[in-house]
Amino acid sequence: MRSPEVVNKVIFRRIMPLLIAAYIMAFIDRTNIGMAKDRMEIDLGISATAYGVGAGLFFLTYALSEIPSNLIMHKVGARFWIMRIMITWGILSACMAFVQGEWSFYILRMLLGIAEAGLFPGVIYFLTQWFMVKDRAKANGMFLLGVSIANIVGAPLGGVLLTLDGLGGLHGWQWMFIIEGLPACVLAFVIWKTLPNRPTEATFLSRAEAEALEARILAEEQAGAAAAGNSKLRHVLKDKQILLVVAIYFTHQLAVYALSFFLPSIIGTYGTLNTIQVGLLTSIPWIFSAAGALLLPRLATNALRSRLIATATMTGIVAGFTLGAVGGPVLGMIGFCLAAFNFFALQPILFTYPATRLSGAALAGGIAFVNTVGLFGGFLGPYIMGYMEDATGSKLSGLWFIVVMCAIGAVLTRRLQRGAETPDASKIASH
Repeated sequence: MRSPEVVNKVIFRRIMPLLIAAYIMAFIDRTNIGMAKDRMEIDLGISATAYGVGAGLFFLTYALSEIPSNLIMHKVGARFWIMRIMITWGILSACMAFVQGEWSFYILRMLLGIAEAGLFPGVIYFLTQWFMVKDRAKANGMFLLGVSIANIVGAPLGGVLLTLDGLGGLHGWQWMFIIEGLPACVLAFVIWKTLPNRPTEATFLSRAEAEALEARILAEEQAGAAAAGNSKLRHVLKDKQILLVVAIYFTHQLAVYALSFFLPSIIGTYGTLNTIQVGLLTSIPWIFSAAGALLLPRLATNALRSRLIATATMTGIVAGFTLGAVGGPVLGMIGFCLAAFNFFALQPILFTYPATRLSGAALAGGIAFVNTVGLFGGFLGPYIMGYMEDATGSKLSGLWFIVVMCAIGAVLTRRLQRGAETPDASKIASH
């Protein structure tokens, strides 16, 4: 039987590329309206406020569907449920090409939110069944590389697709939605064929290796849940530490989606740029976000390091958005790169906390709860950015709201605490 370290490397190599690919497609389909914003305003008469509402409505229905989706996945397995999520969101994302005005825009964004609900918390829960606590921040960080890669690839790709304007009688933004939406349906069947639900179903692990891994993870979860006093989903609402994670994550999501949806428009104010140039410049901060996701989460191997990194990264987001708000094209871009570097260094660490305080169905629902409430920041951030742009005429004015909220989040990180992380060896041996 191979050592746990070798088994861990095999798991990373065999399951993470599929999950990263799925999240790349999800995030491209979720945020490609950032590239389409200015053209849709011209072609359909959608105002900045209406755009912000539509961008945010995705997160409203997404958030409300998260907990039911994760509980269903706990029962039916990740392989089937992720496939279902990807097929429905791929089709609906392509249907964004047929938006006619504000109300059809709102409705399709809400349906897309329902369709994609459960992917992120579902995968985070799925990873708790494959990795011990000390490795989860690294695994979560690798998964979140999908966001960075999606923005690195998606913005320039969107810029190119927008140049297809007039081809076949369609606008460029219509081609963008169609071409970027349908590949998710193809990848869904690859996941159905190749992704195992749990270690004991994996062909790349021996039976002994899989059973030993599941026993270690179960013992660790039970120890953490017992120490925190959480055994049922309702206990999540009484756990002050999980509520603290929710509050921090809310402020984090305000920043992530404000940048995701409005960065192309902000860059458009830097000079006379075509859509390809805007797309290329938009991708730069996300290269830094990928570096942050790769470099920092792997260092969060214990409670003290996790808290210190969480505080440092949240402070970095505040500093970055402040620079973005006061700087011109050069300093502003440096600020957005700084903020993006910290985005996915922080997020994977935050999602290690519920897994040290919950187990079983309570863990599946608890992770979804954290993401559900946090994602209301994904609604509020774009709305505030759009409202402030219409109210002041400046695409940068809404950034100050993000700065204040993230400063509050940075203060809250100082109070983060994990549950028990060291299970009784006898419990592991008994499984």
